[in-house]
Amino acid sequence: MRDVEQIPDEKSPYECFECGRIIIAVDNPTSCPDCGGDMRNRQTPLE
Repeated sequence: MRDVEQIPDEKSPYECFECGRIIIAVDNPTSCPDCGGDMRNRQTPLE
């Protein structure tokens, strides 16, 4: 696994765990605008 360098104020893709919607944002959205599910930064590896 490789480390991902995070750059502040850079837009990142976030994906909803529930419905799979992907949005681009600077800050981590707290919940999906469609279904309210948890979001994850797609640039951060899942373990």
